[in-house]
Amino acid sequence: MSKTLSLKVKDDIFEDVERVTRRLHMPRNAYINDALEFYNRLNERRRLKGQLAKESLLTRKSSAAVLEEMEGLEDGLPE
Repeated sequence: MSKTLSLKVKDDIFEDVERVTRRLHMPRNAYINDALEFYNRLNERRRLKGQLAKESLLTRKSSAAVLEEMEGLEDGLPE
C-alpha cells in the first residue's frame, strides 16, 4: 500500500535529486522512497548503537563486581 505525500523541498535539494535521478534513469518517487528507507535504517542503527553502548556499560559494571567477588572467593581457597 502507498500513501500520497505532499512536501516542500528546498530548491537546491530538488535540483540535486533531479540531476541524480536523470543520471540513474530512475523515477524521482523511487529515489525518494529509497532515500527515506535508507535514512530510517540509519537512524535505527544509531538508536541501537546508543542502546548497546548504554547496556554494555551496565554489563561492564556488573561484570567487574562479579569478578571482584570471585577473586575474593579465590583468596579464601587453600593452595
